[in-house]
Parts: sequence; structure tokens; C-alpha cells
Amino acid sequence: MASHSGVKAIIAALLGNLGIAVTKLIAFALSGSSSMLAESVHSIADTGNQLLLLLGGRRARREPDPAHPFGYGRDRYFYAFVVALVLFSLGGCFALFEAWEKFTHPEPIEAWAWVPLAVLGVSVALESFSLRTAVHEARPARGSKTWWQFIRTAKAPELPVVLLEDTAALTGLVLALGGVSATLATGDGRWDAVGSAAIGLLLIAVAVVLARETKSLLLGEAAADDDVAAIRAALPGQGIASVIHLRTVHLGPEEVLVAAKVETDPALSSANLAAAIDAAETRARAAVSSDLVIYLEPDLRREPE
Repeated sequence: MASHSGVKAIIAALLGNLGIAVTKLIAFALSGSSSMLAESVHSIADTGNQLLLLLGGRRARREPDPAHPFGYGRDRYFYAFVVALVLFSLGGCFALFEAWEKFTHPEPIEAWAWVPLAVLGVSVALESFSLRTAVHEARPARGSKTWWQFIRTAKAPELPVVLLEDTAALTGLVLALGGVSATLATGDGRWDAVGSAAIGLLLIAVAVVLARETKSLLLGEAAADDDVAAIRAALPGQGIASVIHLRTVHLGPEEVLVAAKVETDPALSSANLAAAIDAAETRARAAVSSDLVIYLEPDLRREPE
């Protein structure tokens, strides 16, 4: 399942978005603001996305079976990819459609004009708390990387997804505030539509980034360069002279498949060769924090013809 820190960030975002979605819907019903409707759908989509991430973590815990002998760890990547699709369709495309409708048929915000501004102000505070929680939980995993590097290289999808969603949510609230404020100041409903369109474009951009990163994880990414180097350095010793070639791929965020052809001493007996391979696997597992599934093929190094 997702790490404890990832689950904490997801639940914080889930509770925040659920309350915000209900409040925004009430504000839209009272004011008819297009930006408020786009923000309402955005929060509803985010709430569903957090549920998807929790479901993916739960399904990834299933035990291996004959059909999936390496387990279900990549379910977490699949559900993160579904999150990107939800953001693109239910969030971004809906906001653009609503913006077009309101731009071609603009209406000023007359009833309960103060409600959208009050709701957006409260939403900014709640989303800031959610983002603060995600940043706090992600900071130990980020290490010395920039936030963009962390999002691009993280093998566990939950924290990057929540970070991007919360950042998009805060930015969307600022855009909605701008659209609603301009409409109230000028009486021109097209500003409200512009705010909705900006929110839609923002969500589509975030969805594209998420889809690209989770697609790479679904296809199968190698272990981090530092981990590959550590595994390569740990394998030689006790009858294994060197690594001829090495391949790694993530079976899930915390599990890595290691396949290597290693140069062994041709004088070793079968028993000693088996012991040498077992010792190499033990050294490799001690060298990295990920769980390793290791397959080593003994061979002799040959000069290229």
C-alpha cells in the first residue's frame, strides 16, 4: 500500500476537498458563478482522485498469483494514471465547456454576490493546509532534489499526485478569485468565463504532466541510478568476479526486479556456485532500501569477436 506518509497526505487532501466541494456547490447555486461551478467540479474530481489513490494502494497489497507472479504493485501506477484522465476530462474539459457557454451567454453575478468571494477565501485557507501537509510528508523523500525533480523521479505516485493537485487547486482558486472579482467590479460575466477557462487550461496541463509520468512508470522504469550502482557494486565477491550486464525494473514503488549475468569462477563446484550466488543476493539486498527480486545467471566473460 502507499507509505504511511503518502496515506496521511491523501486523507488530508480527501477531507479538505470534500468539504470544499460541498461549500463551492452551495456558492454556485446561490450566485450562478461559472468560475464557482468550475471550481466545484475541480474539487469533486480531486475528491474522487484521492479515493482512487487509496483504492490503488489497497489493491496493490494483493498477494501474487499464477496470473500475476510478481504481484500487483503496479496497480498504484494504474490508478494514478486514471487520476490524470479524471483531471483532464471531468476537471479541465468541463471547465472549458462551461467557460465557452458563459462567454457566449454572459451573465453578471447579482444574487449573493459576496458568497463566492467568501467561499474562495475559506477554500484558499483549507487548500493551503492540505498542500502544507503534502509538502511536510514529501520533504524526507525529496531529499536534496528540487520539487520538480522529485515529481519526475519519484517511484511512489501518491505524494507527487497530491502535490500537483493541491498546487493546481490553489492556483485555480486564485484564478477563480480574479474572474469573480472582475465580474463583480465590471458587471461583465465574461470575466467569470475567463476565470473558468484559465482553470480548465491549468487542469489539462497538470493532467498531461501526470499522465506522462505515470505512463513511464506503467511501462516499467529502472531503479534509480544510485540504486543500480549500489547493486552493481555489491554483487561481485566470493566466487563472482564481475557483473557482465545488469537490468532492473520496478515491479511497484518499493519492489525492484534485478536480472544480471555475472562472471563466475569456472573452477567452482555446483554447491559453491550456489552459495556464491546466494551471498551475492544477500549483499545486493543489504545495499539498497527497496525489496529486491533477484535472478542471477552465472557465465564466463568472453572477449568480443
